[in-house]
Amino acid sequence: MDLQSIKNRFNIIGNSGALNHALNVAIQVANTDLSVLINGESGVGKEVFSQIIHALSSRKHNSFIAVNCGAIPEGTIDSELFGHEKGSFTGAVDTRKGYFETVNGGTIFLDEIGEMPLGTQARLLRVLETGEYIRVGSSKVQKTDVRVIAATNKDLLEYTNKGRFREDLYYRLNTVPIRVPALRDRQEDIILLFRKFATDFAEKYKTSPVQLSEEARQVLIKYSWPGNVRELKNIAEQISVLSKEKNISDAQLQEFLPEHSFVRLPALSGGPGAVSQAEFANEREILYKLFFDMKKDVNELKKMFFDLIQNPAMAHNIPVYNPDGNSDIPAFGNLAPTAGSYSGNSPAVIIRSDNTNSLQQHEEVEESLSIVDKEKELIIKALKKHRGKRRDASIDLGISERTLYRKLKEYDIEHL
Repeated sequence: MDLQSIKNRFNIIGNSGALNHALNVAIQVANTDLSVLINGESGVGKEVFSQIIHALSSRKHNSFIAVNCGAIPEGTIDSELFGHEKGSFTGAVDTRKGYFETVNGGTIFLDEIGEMPLGTQARLLRVLETGEYIRVGSSKVQKTDVRVIAATNKDLLEYTNKGRFREDLYYRLNTVPIRVPALRDRQEDIILLFRKFATDFAEKYKTSPVQLSEEARQVLIKYSWPGNVRELKNIAEQISVLSKEKNISDAQLQEFLPEHSFVRLPALSGGPGAVSQAEFANEREILYKLFFDMKKDVNELKKMFFDLIQNPAMAHNIPVYNPDGNSDIPAFGNLAPTAGSYSGNSPAVIIRSDNTNSLQQHEEVEESLSIVDKEKELIIKALKKHRGKRRDASIDLGISERTLYRKLKEYDIEHL
């Protein structure tokens, strides 16, 4: 079956290269039993790809079930997937079959796999590796032959670094990865999708389909679409139902778009040394922390400065390091504002020392405000704190271990 036939069968609209590549991968892997991990943001249509894979596989005449792992409570997900015995827990009044038993011979689609509890992940890994599972409350091992297709809108590799997802399960699921592109990466498809949705809603509500002006089309294309295809469909329906005009201008279209468009950072290019968007975001958080720390230090210095102006006597109580061992020397000599040195119109401070021998040498040292120096300093502190354990240091810093390793090489920091 060719690509266009697949699009027609599953009602897929679009001709972007990224979309076509994802569909071609799904078609190629369909007639195997390999595990597939579908990556993509919420609303891009990941479940459609799982249906394509099942429909083109040798299991197409057997059952297919989609399970949203994030929608099942942690206390019941094991029972839902693997079943339970009567009396195994409160409320288990009967023996129940799980999805891996009822879908035996078919395909199970585990959506939002990143939300699966760690204990359930261990059970799933055993199913993938041996085809065996045990019902909750039972000791009898049962066999199943189910193909698993998983999907996520999270960075599972980042989750593994934080201990929220099993690394062995990640690589077991990620046998064949499929990346479904976000709508903003398919700009040539946006107008096609809107036209299709507008036509469908016109038929549904027995009205004429809305038309967009050229300016309105550009607004639609430039919008970031954080909700992807799902959001575009909702906007098309709102316009079809609520708009009094059928020819929509850019100003009219803006009324249906969120007031504050979702701002996204530019995607990082691939290639050697490239980092993921998630890693970039983590590094950005470190920089924000540095800025806030520097701002806090400056505010404290300002407060100290004005406290000295308002209460000059405080200056005599500030200790200073004296290499000769005399700890009685005040920090700024004999600090006191002279008459007329401070007023509401012209704040000023005059520092004078009555004891010229009290400070024989004064050297002004300015703290470095370089972001690179601060980041390097934080990394070294984190490594010392965790005795050279990179994983613990990366968690403390809020970055991935891979990012920390790259920073160690970049700043030429020796392993502590």
